[in-house]
Amino acid sequence: RIDIFDKTYSRFRTDSLVAEISEKVGAYIFPDDVEKLFSIYRKMFVLTDGLMTPLVGNLISDLGYDRMYSLKPKEKINQPKVWDEVMSYVHPQLTTKEPVLLDFGAAGKGYLIDIVAEIIDEADIKNFLINAGGDIRCESATEEKFTIGLENPKDFKQIIGTVSIAKGSICGSSGNRRRWDKYHHIINPKTLSSPENILALWVVADTTILADALSTALFFIEPEIAQKEFTFEYLILYPDFSIKVSDDFPGEFFKS
Repeated sequence: RIDIFDKTYSRFRTDSLVAEISEKVGAYIFPDDVEKLFSIYRKMFVLTDGLMTPLVGNLISDLGYDRMYSLKPKEKINQPKVWDEVMSYVHPQLTTKEPVLLDFGAAGKGYLIDIVAEIIDEADIKNFLINAGGDIRCESATEEKFTIGLENPKDFKQIIGTVSIAKGSICGSSGNRRRWDKYHHIINPKTLSSPENILALWVVADTTILADALSTALFFIEPEIAQKEFTFEYLILYPDFSIKVSDDFPGEFFKS
């Protein structure tokens, strides 16, 4: 199931559907699972005034985070096209007006975790934890909580707090690992730069796709804006190690 997902949505594969869309104009039929993915991207696109968009693929690739992981920015960098100008989506079909390189990195892994969780649940396994590189889904039929450490973005051997959850998901994002030149993996498509006003952030939500998507979107908008649309908890860590945390965030931040 993971392989099927990868062959559809990966921009790093030459044989994926996304790779095909990047090469020629057309109408493309996606698997049924694309509906939730496009739906959340569209909502985030609107909430962030276009700053979170699946059309960021060409931009990220041009900056060096490409299929070959060259990490060498091109001399000329172009801003991504606007969603409605180059493509339209009516489930399950995506129609493009020009070749576009889509990138689903901001929510795709979270969604795949949810899909795997459904498979595990259908196998009648009711207590499990999925950890995909720090994006985590917890299910505890007994309501026993899992305790998860929040990594110190300045020292990978330390944690700066913990979260305890029995059911739900936690995703974090920081520019501390995937960093090259003057960029990290989150790019503002209007300024062509990586946000540096936030050191790291974590989002807790019922689904991993939502937690994953918000862990990117909150680099561009205040959490209060997103809370008008979604239910979630958050902890934002700023460069001076001050924090902003929601009232019901299910964890603690170590103060010393």
